[in-house]
Amino acid sequence: MLYLNVYMLLINTVGFYFMLFDKQSSRKSKRRIPEKVLFTFAFLGGSAGVFLGMLFFRHKTKHVMFTLLIPSLTAAQIIAYFFIRNYLV
Repeated sequence: MLYLNVYMLLINTVGFYFMLFDKQSSRKSKRRIPEKVLFTFAFLGGSAGVFLGMLFFRHKTKHVMFTLLIPSLTAAQIIAYFFIRNYLV
């Protein structure tokens, strides 16, 4: 269980900072993080970090794929996390 908690903390922290870095890169017209990378981190368990980054930095909030998929994925991953924590360990 410790490994799962550490993994979730790290992947969500990375997702959050990727959104920060992409927002800053967007403002400075620098090289951006591809959306595929952001979605990959979200699918690998970092959707909560990406979602919080979206809200906190107001980044990618006009992209329909982000506004629909990331919150749904976050809810599904939170449910899966608590199911694993309570019933499988």
